[in-house]
Amino acid sequence: MADITPAELHQRQQAGETPTIIDVREPWEHEEARMPGAQNIPLGTLPEKLDDLDAWKEQEIIVHCKSGARSGQAKAYLTQQGFTNVRNLLGGYQAYAAEGI
Repeated sequence: MADITPAELHQRQQAGETPTIIDVREPWEHEEARMPGAQNIPLGTLPEKLDDLDAWKEQEIIVHCKSGARSGQAKAYLTQQGFTNVRNLLGGYQAYAAEGI
């Protein structure tokens, strides 16, 4: 699945959509600044949270981190685990915030 730009995500949110968003940053990063509706599951804990995410295996999941590197790893891992519609937020939270969103 193609990744998503901050502008595209913002447009969807403005239209009332509530996509599943997973913030793979550490809890302290999530507490400092967070995206509306994002669930915090740090990258290192994804393997132990797979059962919790199983219901979303066929649904769109947007993963993000600070800059897009960790979420790129999360996308690759989830895809390897059978998730079929995982999208990385390009540029991460930094790019999302820079859009003035």
